[in-house]
Amino acid sequence: MTIAAGLDRTPLVIGHRGACGYRPEHTLGSYQLAIALGADYVEPDLVCTKDGVLVCRHENELSRTTDVATHPEFADRLTTKLVDGCTVTGWFTEDFTLAELQDLRAMERFPELRPANCRFDGKHHVPTFDELLRLVEIESRRRGEVIGVCPELKHPAHFDAIGLPLDEPLLADLRRHHLDRPNAEILVQSFGVGVLRRLTRSTHVRLVQLVDATGSPYDLMVSGDGRAYADLISASGLREISTYAFGVGVHKNLVIPRSPDGYLLAPTTLAAEAHAAQLAVYAWTLRNENRFLSADHRRGAPPEAHGEAAAEVRRLLDAGVDGVVSDFPDTALAARAAWLARTEVQVAR
Repeated sequence: MTIAAGLDRTPLVIGHRGACGYRPEHTLGSYQLAIALGADYVEPDLVCTKDGVLVCRHENELSRTTDVATHPEFADRLTTKLVDGCTVTGWFTEDFTLAELQDLRAMERFPELRPANCRFDGKHHVPTFDELLRLVEIESRRRGEVIGVCPELKHPAHFDAIGLPLDEPLLADLRRHHLDRPNAEILVQSFGVGVLRRLTRSTHVRLVQLVDATGSPYDLMVSGDGRAYADLISASGLREISTYAFGVGVHKNLVIPRSPDGYLLAPTTLAAEAHAAQLAVYAWTLRNENRFLSADHRRGAPPEAHGEAAAEVRRLLDAGVDGVVSDFPDTALAARAAWLARTEVQVAR
């Protein structure tokens, strides 16, 4: 049965890893700032500890975003693993209990691009998903409206293989907060196809299939399924996704491609095709720095300088997306407001 997407709401602004343009990512400070700036949803990436607790980190390797390397008591945990087909050396969440992880402190991922964020290094711990849900409950009451949460299950095939499936603790956390229901402002997303298919049989919350601009879902690849991400967003692929998901979260270049020299080209028909399959479309990831912007919207030469990110947001909304995922939710919110005002004027005419 096709899942109706309900595509008539105002496009969402989703705070990527909180408001990580201004605070170290995946910290309660980052999420709280995103909410204060007005984000509709906050987006935590979820990985698992040795004792089966979901924590908010972009990946299971810890050295890029915490001070784990400075802890001599954890020196013997340094190891090399194969994660989703990539060889990674570092410290991994699945080798730590939650109590041990609580001794670590968060650090800025992009110190060269976001040096101002480094003043918050060491001030925040690694939060659990449960802590984030409690924060969102408190802030929703304070704001007088429900703030949504858009958790992403990271490396699901890896965690399945080591006996720590992510969907089980996810559902436990959602049920603890009375959020396992169809009308909850929850969007569970993953690049994995298998974990979403499992979830559609065990939960009532909305699911989002993530789609990258290149490559293949790792769980499909290891299962012998030869489909790439490009196949998932074909007409038949979108129809199949609609049998288990509410929407697709796509790399922004799939909505508006770039030329070889970095300029934006004409939008694709992806948004319209997804809507025809009754799927919502969310574009990721919007960032203010020149390094991440198209040549059209860069300002000046320094990669850390801010360009015209709001213009990119407006172009994506023009292309028909139902939401954008941004490191700078205030920029995306201002762009959405300007886009809505322009749209209303055009309708009035």
